[in-house]
Amino acid sequence: MDAKVLIESFAEFARSKNVDRPTMIRILEDVFRAMIRKKFENDENFDVTINADQGDLEIFRIREIVDDDSEDIWDFDKISFAEARKIEPDFEIGEEVYEKIELEAFGRRAVQMARQTLIQRIKDLEKDILYNKYEELVGEIVSAEVYQILGREILLMDNDGNELILPKAEQISKDRFRKGDSVKAIVHRVDMSNGNPKIILSRTSPIFLERLFENEVPEVYDGLITIIKIVREPGERAKVAVESYDDRIDPVGACVGMKGSRIHAVVRELQNENIDVINFTENLDLYVTRALSPAKVSSITANEETKRISVFLKPDQVSLAIGKGGYNIKLASRLIGYEIDVFRELNELEEEDVDLKEFVDEIDSWIIDELKKTGLDTAKSVLSLTKEDLTRRTELEEETVDEIFRILGQEFDQ
Repeated sequence: MDAKVLIESFAEFARSKNVDRPTMIRILEDVFRAMIRKKFENDENFDVTINADQGDLEIFRIREIVDDDSEDIWDFDKISFAEARKIEPDFEIGEEVYEKIELEAFGRRAVQMARQTLIQRIKDLEKDILYNKYEELVGEIVSAEVYQILGREILLMDNDGNELILPKAEQISKDRFRKGDSVKAIVHRVDMSNGNPKIILSRTSPIFLERLFENEVPEVYDGLITIIKIVREPGERAKVAVESYDDRIDPVGACVGMKGSRIHAVVRELQNENIDVINFTENLDLYVTRALSPAKVSSITANEETKRISVFLKPDQVSLAIGKGGYNIKLASRLIGYEIDVFRELNELEEEDVDLKEFVDEIDSWIIDELKKTGLDTAKSVLSLTKEDLTRRTELEEETVDEIFRILGQEFDQ
């Protein structure tokens, strides 16, 4: 393979990978200089000129002519007078010899290896470009097409044919995709696995919801409305605390839109995830009240040291505060950064009830704490539920729930 064929084939391959001309030339020179060092041990006295467009390559070895008896005769950039005269009879001592080195002088095997090295260098460069591209896109929304559905992940293809990965853990539980579907997600992170970029997407990240709001709500995109915090149970429920520094703008109304037009677009993308948009405030009591909406809170007691808040509600408001699957109270706690304990206000008919703390000798304190977290603070409030409801609310083992019912039931049987 001569230099012209080698360079032209490499240039064509590089252009197909969208490699710019200066980078292409730099790679070619690096590879040829590596060949020179392997054969001549040093490339400092070599001039390499490449014209990738024409496929031209010129390699010149430059050496200074010294006397045959000179001590410098063995230096890499020196040549003896006698050796120089073989190249050109009229050379004189002190002149420089420019000796052209043909590619064939390196041997067929070295040229083949250079070709493989060039291709590998482009592939490595392509990986670096891909890594850097998506590293800059971390936290941004991308759209890609599903091309393969596996058990633990979905493989997608971007517009440039690059593979993206949407793991099962980063999918909304209600997501159902088919081959050819277009999927929106954020770039969650970019890993390197065995030298190959691994681009991980996410649809469960709070940042994905934030970016969707930016797309649908111009005031958020323009910075007129600030998203203070987002907490999610992907596919089920989310709470978004927003704030506006312009008194003329209602941040909640702007995010929801006329008749819910803006929020509906976000909800549809998130598989009907229920989204509560809350007006942020520094007033902790008011913030808690808003976070627990739609429940109506009667009173609140906060403990700054333990980061716990006791919330008292009328009996018919407790289930609203807890929410389906306990999501409302869990998300409210995460949003405000306090652990919320829900308590029912007892009416006169309930005075004969017994507080759960009276059973601390028979029921472990951590179990009582779990029950109180879901608004169950008396024996009758627990017994009013079915075993299935209590198991679902608290995530306690069935055997533990049976034992709770047995202990509490004995109190009233007596």
